[in-house]
Amino acid sequence: MTKVRLTHIGGPTLLLEFDGWRILTDPTFDDPGRTYRFGWGTSSRKTGTPAVAAPDIGPIDLVLLTHDHHDDNLDGAGRALLASADVVVTTVPGAARLGAGTRGLAAWDSTRVVAPDRPDIDVVATPCRHGPPLSRPIAGAVVGFALRWDGQEGGALWISGDTVLTRSVRSVAHRIDVGVAVLHLGGVTFPVTGRVRYTMNAREAVELTELVAPHTTIPVHYEGWSHFREGRDAIERAFADAAPRVRDSLTVLARGTPIDIAV
Repeated sequence: MTKVRLTHIGGPTLLLEFDGWRILTDPTFDDPGRTYRFGWGTSSRKTGTPAVAAPDIGPIDLVLLTHDHHDDNLDGAGRALLASADVVVTTVPGAARLGAGTRGLAAWDSTRVVAPDRPDIDVVATPCRHGPPLSRPIAGAVVGFALRWDGQEGGALWISGDTVLTRSVRSVAHRIDVGVAVLHLGGVTFPVTGRVRYTMNAREAVELTELVAPHTTIPVHYEGWSHFREGRDAIERAFADAAPRVRDSLTVLARGTPIDIAV
Protein backbone atom coordinates (compact mmCIF):
# COMPACT_ATOMS: atom_id res chain seq x y z
CA MET A 1 0.00 0.00 0.00
CA THR A 2 1.02 3.61 -0.53
CA LYS A 3 1.44 5.96 2.39
CA VAL A 4 -0.04 9.32 1.49
CA ARG A 5 0.78 12.32 3.65
CA LEU A 6 -2.12 14.79 3.83
CA THR A 7 -1.89 18.32 5.18
CA HIS A 8 -5.05 20.41 5.47
CA ILE A 9 -4.13 23.99 4.58
CA GLY A 10 -7.65 25.32 5.18
CA GLY A 11 -11.07 25.35 3.52
CA PRO A 12 -10.91 22.93 0.56
CA THR A 13 -7.12 23.06 0.27
CA LEU A 14 -5.12 19.89 0.85
CA LEU A 15 -1.48 19.04 0.16
CA LEU A 16 -1.04 15.37 -0.82
CA GLU A 17 2.45 13.87 -0.84
CA PHE A 18 3.46 10.35 -1.86
CA ASP A 19 6.19 8.62 -3.87
CA GLY A 20 7.75 11.95 -4.85
CA TRP A 21 4.47 13.58 -5.89
CA ARG A 22 3.25 16.86 -4.39
CA ILE A 23 -0.40 17.56 -5.23
CA LEU A 24 -2.50 20.54 -4.18
CA THR A 25 -6.29 20.74 -4.21
CA ASP A 26 -8.30 23.96 -4.68
CA PRO A 27 -5.59 26.49 -3.71
CA THR A 28 -6.82 29.10 -1.20
CA PHE A 29 -4.07 31.13 0.49
CA ASP A 30 -5.46 34.66 0.97
CA ASP A 31 -5.37 36.18 4.44
CA PRO A 32 -8.70 36.46 6.28
CA GLY A 33 -10.94 39.51 6.38
CA ARG A 34 -11.87 40.09 2.76
CA THR A 35 -15.42 39.67 1.44
CA TYR A 36 -15.73 37.94 -1.93
CA ARG A 37 -18.63 38.33 -4.37
CA PHE A 38 -19.74 35.10 -6.02
CA GLY A 39 -22.38 36.66 -8.24
CA TRP A 40 -26.21 36.70 -8.26
CA GLY A 41 -26.25 38.52 -4.90
CA THR A 42 -24.12 35.93 -3.07
CA SER A 43 -20.96 36.68 -1.10
CA SER A 44 -18.80 35.37 1.72
CA ARG A 45 -16.12 36.68 4.05
CA LYS A 46 -12.94 34.72 4.61
CA THR A 47 -12.49 34.07 8.33
CA GLY A 48 -9.65 31.53 8.48
CA THR A 49 -5.91 31.87 8.05
CA PRO A 50 -4.18 29.28 5.84
CA ALA A 51 -2.00 26.92 7.85
CA VAL A 52 0.81 27.37 5.31
CA ALA A 53 1.43 30.56 3.34
CA ALA A 54 1.61 30.28 -0.44
CA PRO A 55 5.33 31.20 -0.62
CA ASP A 56 6.09 28.39 1.84
CA ILE A 57 4.14 25.62 0.15
CA GLY A 58 7.09 24.48 -1.97
CA PRO A 59 7.07 23.01 -5.49
CA ILE A 60 3.77 21.58 -6.73
CA ASP A 61 3.56 18.92 -9.42
CA LEU A 62 -0.21 18.83 -9.85
CA VAL A 63 -3.12 21.09 -8.93
CA LEU A 64 -6.58 19.53 -8.81
CA LEU A 65 -8.99 22.45 -9.15
CA THR A 66 -12.63 21.44 -8.75
CA HIS A 67 -13.67 24.82 -10.17
CA ASP A 68 -11.99 28.14 -10.83
CA HIS A 69 -14.84 30.65 -10.57
CA HIS A 70 -15.47 30.83 -6.79
CA ASP A 71 -12.87 32.39 -4.53
CA ASP A 72 -13.41 29.90 -1.71
CA ASN A 73 -11.87 27.30 -4.05
CA LEU A 74 -9.40 29.52 -5.89
CA ASP A 75 -8.59 32.87 -4.34
CA GLY A 76 -6.09 35.50 -5.44
CA ALA A 77 -3.01 33.98 -3.84
CA GLY A 78 -4.02 30.51 -5.01
CA ARG A 79 -4.53 31.75 -8.56
CA ALA A 80 -1.05 33.28 -8.58
CA LEU A 81 0.38 29.90 -7.54
CA LEU A 82 -1.09 28.03 -10.52
CA ALA A 83 1.64 29.17 -12.90
CA SER A 84 4.29 27.39 -10.83
CA ALA A 85 2.54 23.99 -10.96
CA ASP A 86 3.62 21.47 -13.58
CA VAL A 87 0.03 20.37 -14.36
CA VAL A 88 -3.37 21.88 -13.55
CA VAL A 89 -6.55 19.82 -14.02
CA THR A 90 -10.00 21.41 -13.75
CA THR A 91 -13.37 21.64 -15.53
CA VAL A 92 -13.65 22.12 -19.29
CA PRO A 93 -14.87 25.75 -19.04
CA GLY A 94 -12.31 26.39 -16.29
CA ALA A 95 -9.49 25.20 -18.54
CA ALA A 96 -10.72 27.53 -21.29
CA ARG A 97 -10.61 30.45 -18.86
CA LEU A 98 -7.23 29.58 -17.36
CA GLY A 99 -5.55 28.58 -20.63
CA ALA A 100 -1.81 27.89 -20.75
CA GLY A 101 -2.11 24.13 -21.13
CA THR A 102 -4.60 23.57 -18.30
CA ARG A 103 -6.33 20.20 -18.73
CA GLY A 104 -10.12 20.33 -18.70
CA LEU A 105 -12.26 17.32 -17.80
CA ALA A 106 -15.99 16.68 -17.85
CA ALA A 107 -17.55 14.07 -15.58
CA TRP A 108 -16.06 10.59 -16.20
CA ASP A 109 -13.32 11.94 -18.46
CA SER A 110 -9.80 10.99 -17.42
CA THR A 111 -6.22 12.08 -17.88
CA ARG A 112 -2.86 10.58 -16.94
CA VAL A 113 -0.18 12.59 -15.17
CA VAL A 114 3.38 11.28 -15.47
CA ALA A 115 6.80 12.21 -14.15
CA PRO A 116 10.17 10.43 -14.09
CA ASP A 117 10.74 7.91 -11.30
CA ARG A 118 7.20 8.20 -9.94
CA PRO A 119 4.05 6.14 -10.46
CA ASP A 120 1.73 7.41 -13.17
CA ILE A 121 -1.47 8.92 -11.77
CA ASP A 122 -4.79 8.38 -13.52
CA VAL A 123 -7.17 11.23 -12.70
CA VAL A 124 -10.86 10.52 -13.30
CA ALA A 125 -13.31 13.42 -13.09
CA THR A 126 -16.47 12.65 -11.11
CA PRO A 127 -19.87 14.40 -11.26
CA CYS A 128 -20.82 17.40 -9.16
CA ARG A 129 -23.82 19.72 -8.98
CA HIS A 130 -23.03 22.89 -7.07
CA GLY A 131 -26.62 23.71 -6.12
CA PRO A 132 -30.25 22.71 -6.71
CA PRO A 133 -31.57 21.20 -9.97
CA LEU A 134 -31.06 23.41 -13.04
CA SER A 135 -28.53 25.59 -11.18
CA ARG A 136 -25.50 24.89 -13.37
CA PRO A 137 -25.94 28.01 -15.57
CA ILE A 138 -25.77 30.06 -12.37
CA ALA A 139 -23.46 28.01 -10.11
CA GLY A 140 -21.15 26.88 -12.90
CA ALA A 141 -19.40 23.63 -13.72
CA VAL A 142 -17.64 21.65 -10.96
CA VAL A 143 -15.94 18.25 -10.95
CA GLY A 144 -14.50 15.92 -8.35
CA PHE A 145 -11.42 13.78 -8.87
CA ALA A 146 -10.60 10.12 -8.28
CA LEU A 147 -6.88 9.32 -8.25
CA ARG A 148 -5.49 5.89 -9.07
CA TRP A 149 -1.89 4.70 -9.31
CA ASP A 150 0.06 1.46 -9.18
CA GLY A 151 0.60 0.31 -5.62
CA GLN A 152 -2.84 1.23 -4.33
CA GLU A 153 -4.44 -1.65 -2.44
CA GLY A 154 -7.25 0.01 -0.50
CA GLY A 155 -8.96 1.79 -3.39
CA ALA A 156 -8.81 5.17 -5.11
CA LEU A 157 -8.38 8.51 -3.38
CA TRP A 158 -11.52 10.49 -4.21
CA ILE A 159 -12.11 14.22 -3.81
CA SER A 160 -15.82 14.95 -4.06
CA GLY A 161 -15.64 18.62 -5.09
CA ASP A 162 -18.28 21.18 -4.14
CA THR A 163 -21.57 19.39 -4.67
CA VAL A 164 -24.90 18.48 -3.18
CA LEU A 165 -25.83 14.81 -2.99
CA THR A 166 -27.37 13.75 -6.31
CA ARG A 167 -27.98 10.52 -8.18
CA SER A 168 -24.86 11.13 -10.27
CA VAL A 169 -22.72 11.66 -7.17
CA ARG A 170 -24.15 8.48 -5.66
CA SER A 171 -23.12 6.64 -8.83
CA VAL A 172 -19.47 6.98 -7.78
CA ALA A 173 -20.14 4.08 -5.41
CA HIS A 174 -20.90 1.81 -8.39
CA ARG A 175 -18.13 2.99 -10.68
CA ILE A 176 -15.10 3.50 -8.45
CA ASP A 177 -13.63 1.46 -5.62
CA VAL A 178 -12.91 4.27 -3.15
CA GLY A 179 -10.42 3.83 -0.33
CA VAL A 180 -10.14 7.43 0.89
CA ALA A 181 -13.00 9.90 0.42
CA VAL A 182 -12.30 13.62 0.81
CA LEU A 183 -15.75 15.21 1.11
CA HIS A 184 -16.48 18.90 0.57
CA LEU A 185 -19.08 19.79 3.17
CA GLY A 186 -20.20 22.95 4.99
CA GLY A 187 -23.90 22.92 4.05
CA VAL A 188 -23.39 26.21 2.17
CA THR A 189 -26.35 28.58 1.94
CA PHE A 190 -26.76 32.29 1.19
CA PRO A 191 -29.38 34.71 2.56
CA VAL A 192 -30.50 35.69 -0.94
CA THR A 193 -31.45 32.08 -1.81
CA GLY A 194 -32.80 31.04 1.57
CA ARG A 195 -32.55 27.37 2.49
CA VAL A 196 -31.19 26.25 -0.89
CA ARG A 197 -27.87 24.49 -0.34
CA TYR A 198 -24.80 24.44 -2.57
CA THR A 199 -22.70 21.79 -0.82
CA MET A 200 -23.39 18.67 1.21
CA ASN A 201 -24.24 18.81 4.88
CA ALA A 202 -23.12 16.32 7.53
CA ARG A 203 -26.18 14.11 7.14
CA GLU A 204 -25.54 13.72 3.42
CA ALA A 205 -21.87 13.00 4.11
CA VAL A 206 -22.92 10.07 6.29
CA GLU A 207 -25.27 8.78 3.57
CA LEU A 208 -22.59 9.07 0.90
CA THR A 209 -20.02 7.36 3.11
CA GLU A 210 -22.43 4.47 3.64
CA LEU A 211 -22.74 4.09 -0.14
CA VAL A 212 -19.10 4.55 -1.13
CA ALA A 213 -17.70 2.56 1.85
CA PRO A 214 -14.21 4.06 2.07
CA HIS A 215 -11.89 2.99 4.84
CA THR A 216 -11.15 6.68 5.52
CA THR A 217 -13.46 9.70 5.21
CA ILE A 218 -11.90 13.15 5.44
CA PRO A 219 -14.11 16.25 5.61
CA VAL A 220 -12.87 19.55 4.15
CA HIS A 221 -14.52 22.79 2.99
CA TYR A 222 -16.43 23.36 6.24
CA GLU A 223 -14.43 26.08 8.02
CA GLY A 224 -12.76 29.39 7.24
CA TRP A 225 -15.60 31.16 5.37
CA SER A 226 -18.79 32.84 6.56
CA HIS A 227 -21.07 30.95 4.13
CA PHE A 228 -20.31 27.57 5.73
CA ARG A 229 -23.28 26.60 7.93
CA GLU A 230 -22.01 23.36 9.49
CA GLY A 231 -18.61 22.97 11.09
CA ARG A 232 -16.60 20.23 12.71
CA ASP A 233 -19.00 19.70 15.62
CA ALA A 234 -21.95 18.97 13.33
CA ILE A 235 -19.88 16.57 11.25
CA GLU A 236 -18.61 14.67 14.27
CA ARG A 237 -22.11 14.42 15.75
CA ALA A 238 -23.55 13.04 12.52
CA PHE A 239 -20.83 10.41 12.18
CA ALA A 240 -21.03 9.47 15.85
CA ASP A 241 -24.66 8.41 15.29
CA ALA A 242 -23.87 6.41 12.15
CA ALA A 243 -23.19 2.71 11.68
CA PRO A 244 -19.81 1.57 13.09
CA ARG A 245 -18.15 1.23 9.68
CA VAL A 246 -19.14 4.79 8.79
CA ARG A 247 -18.38 6.20 12.24
CA ASP A 248 -14.94 4.63 12.35
CA SER A 249 -13.98 5.91 8.90
CA LEU A 250 -14.08 9.56 9.95
CA THR A 251 -10.69 11.28 10.15
CA VAL A 252 -10.76 15.02 10.84
CA LEU A 253 -7.48 16.70 9.96
CA ALA A 254 -6.04 19.40 12.18
CA ARG A 255 -5.02 22.28 9.92
CA GLY A 256 -1.30 22.32 9.28
CA THR A 257 -0.62 18.94 10.91
CA PRO A 258 0.40 16.26 8.38
CA ILE A 259 -1.10 12.80 8.75
CA ASP A 260 -0.10 9.60 6.93
CA ILE A 261 -2.89 7.41 5.54
CA ALA A 262 -2.54 4.10 3.72
CA VAL A 263 -4.10 4.06 0.25
